[in-house]
Amino acid sequence: MEFSAQQIAEYLKGKVVGDPNVKVSNLSKIEEGTPGTLTFLSNPKYTEYIYKTKASVVLVNNDFVPDKEISATLIRVENSYAALASLLSLVDSMNPRKTGISSSAVISAKAKLGENAYVGAYSVIEDGAKIGKNASIYPQVYVGDNVTIGDNVTLYPGVKIYKECVIGNNCTLHAGSVVGSEGFGFAPEADGTYGKIPQIGNAVIEDNVEIGANTTIDRATMGSTIVRKGAKLDNLVQIAHNVEIGENTVMAALSGIAGSTKIGKHCMFGGQSGVVGHCTIADGSMFAAQTGVIGSIRVPNQGFQGSPHLLASEYMKSYVYFKRLPEMRAQMNEMRKEIDELKSLLEKK
Repeated sequence: MEFSAQQIAEYLKGKVVGDPNVKVSNLSKIEEGTPGTLTFLSNPKYTEYIYKTKASVVLVNNDFVPDKEISATLIRVENSYAALASLLSLVDSMNPRKTGISSSAVISAKAKLGENAYVGAYSVIEDGAKIGKNASIYPQVYVGDNVTIGDNVTLYPGVKIYKECVIGNNCTLHAGSVVGSEGFGFAPEADGTYGKIPQIGNAVIEDNVEIGANTTIDRATMGSTIVRKGAKLDNLVQIAHNVEIGENTVMAALSGIAGSTKIGKHCMFGGQSGVVGHCTIADGSMFAAQTGVIGSIRVPNQGFQGSPHLLASEYMKSYVYFKRLPEMRAQMNEMRKEIDELKSLLEKK
């Protein structure tokens, strides 16, 4: 399907600079652009490519000022990255949605399926489960006893939802993710072994949450582990028992949150970052990749880096010194030699 630059600009509420009638039928990266494709410029690191790209149309921010002539037609918008996301959502919505119930799916007579639900091959839906309208349950998904799943939820292949858990509306869970697995609860015994502490709570995923592939969200020991509305978790994230993830918080891959920690709203976690248990993290906290948080953070909207965590500004100041430690050690050893030589001379006198 083809769209003109003018049609795209009208959809995005943008302004065309160049030929409004040029047409595109696909998307491309700016450094790999080809005729008939649309691309975008958001990160300044890629600015050089806008002068070389063969793409026919480029989305740019309103404040972009070119240094030289650009052959492509530009569409100026408030936020080119957000505009691209809007276009990608439009393209994705055009893909046909799977429908129907596979003959190999196992669905309890005590389960309830909402209108227009899709259930793929070899999926299992247990007693008392409630599935909302327009839910898409792909092959080999397991939905446990008394699970509640909202409207417009997508569970990709291999997702496992343990008993009593709740999934809100408009959520997406990617392949292999697990919600409601048992929290890591063991008590040391007198003989040195560990006795299991039953995990009798559940996990609650609120509306508009996206959970990446092979991410695990443990059920609570008591009460609920909660992922609040709008949160986005990447692949391979671990959320332990009784954790609460605040609204619109985002976590990159391999992040881990230990038990009973409360994460605020609008927080950002870089890859491989982690927080120890029983902490409170203020709203708007930001963590660079591999940050190790060892205690509560009470002041909102601060950035952190390093392990143990430091304010990002303090970490960068410290980095100036600790990256030079080998050099400083060599200098110190040289100074010791000089001091020893001076001592030896003084003793001879």
